[in-house]
Amino acid sequence: MSMPSRRKTLVQIERDFKDRSLKQTLSATQLTLLGVGSTVGAGIYVMTGMAASQYAGPAVLISFVIAAVACLFTALCYGELAASMPVSGSAYSYAYVSMGERAAWVTGWLLLLEYGISCIAVASGLSGYASSLAGAFHIHVPEWFQTSTLITNVTAEATRIGFDWRINGVGALAVCFITFFLVIGVQETARLNTIVVCIKVGVLLLFIGFGVFAISPHNWAPFMPQNEGGFRYGWGGVFRAASVIFFAYVGFEAVSTAATEARNPRRDVPIGIIGSLVICTIIYLGVAVVLLGIVPYRQLNVADPLAIAVSKMHAPFLMLCVNIGATVGLCSVLLGLLYGQSRILYAMSRDGLISPLFSHVHQRFRTPWTGTIILGICVAIGTATLPIDVISEIVSIGTALAFAMVCFTVIWQRNHAPDAPRPFEVPLGGVMIRGYWLGVTPMLGIVLSGVMMIPLVVDIGRDALMGNPLPVILLLAYAMLGALIYVVYSRQHSRFHPVTISAKADGNEA
Repeated sequence: MSMPSRRKTLVQIERDFKDRSLKQTLSATQLTLLGVGSTVGAGIYVMTGMAASQYAGPAVLISFVIAAVACLFTALCYGELAASMPVSGSAYSYAYVSMGERAAWVTGWLLLLEYGISCIAVASGLSGYASSLAGAFHIHVPEWFQTSTLITNVTAEATRIGFDWRINGVGALAVCFITFFLVIGVQETARLNTIVVCIKVGVLLLFIGFGVFAISPHNWAPFMPQNEGGFRYGWGGVFRAASVIFFAYVGFEAVSTAATEARNPRRDVPIGIIGSLVICTIIYLGVAVVLLGIVPYRQLNVADPLAIAVSKMHAPFLMLCVNIGATVGLCSVLLGLLYGQSRILYAMSRDGLISPLFSHVHQRFRTPWTGTIILGICVAIGTATLPIDVISEIVSIGTALAFAMVCFTVIWQRNHAPDAPRPFEVPLGGVMIRGYWLGVTPMLGIVLSGVMMIPLVVDIGRDALMGNPLPVILLLAYAMLGALIYVVYSRQHSRFHPVTISAKADGNEA
């Protein structure tokens, strides 16, 4: 088997599906709640205010709709692939089928960056909310225990990295707590997630219910402020805000990583993916309408925009509720991200691309426990020590590329396996060009992923020209590390390496 043909077949995918070692317990409702839990978090508590104040004004409502539509096309593609290929690994596994091992490694490596940095970011944000909540109960958390050791100061003139001997112990402890639940069982984790999601969604609904009576309609005017240059307001600002908000929806992707642990993945996973996206869109729009009706949009460029709105409502009990909702809400996001990353590592390990430690399943709990513990330790250390703001936009670009890969896989599979069973199919049909099927839904998903990515690429390029090349340097370093690991280890240990295939064949004959 030569390198260009190292590609999984649908037969191999089906064999892996039937030979599952993980426990299949998740229902459609639990999958939907997993998606909601992974999505509703920092996006609603932070990004809404920033996107409105910096880019779109009240027209950020249009940005939410654009981002939701962009995600919907990708979510529909995820739904078809998850129904026809119910395996762990999400976009990584889909790329293995459509574009081969090298593309799968690149996709998996990007997903690991996306999930890993997102985990650190969420855990860092959780630290602040948890410390504030503890203060409401007269529990003082020392400043040195809630901020990271490595402080990065990035300006247009220079990048300076200095050390201040403090650790984000609160965030690290939160990571360890979530890791414990992931180890002891997916059913227990799902129950915890259900409780947490109910609390945080209940708090947001409480905010909407009380906030409706505090709305001043004049705060919605002008609905779309006049463009002030670049991506600041106007239609350019609306699309720039959409590119920010787009990545507040990506938690639905975690549902596809749970395919091998779903009771009926061919039916339940598409329901979980699409259902969670619809629910999150409704919640986001409701909160944004109320938030922008209470606070003038130019005052929302703060880390806690909902707190600003609640303070104007003069409801101290609601402030406590919002703080509780933010804390537990970020816990559920952290849970979903760690879960998704552990299952991607599990899939890559089963394929031989990384150490077998990540696919070792506990006999009692039936979870990839060693890999989950290693992952939890790494994320906890990262949370305690590392800054994440300088590479957040790079992570977003990687997410858009992974989404485009998923959409392309639908096109590839339809053309190479037209008769394969598809319990769920993307809508809108497709066109035939020179005998090649091009689906309307996956093509729109690819185009819109590119549209969401363009403003981020422009901003990174502009920052590099203005003297801040750190994001580009970090991206290149991460890419080189991934290439080195693949060449030195993954290519030789792959399940599809000729020597591995020959050894398995000899073993079967024996």
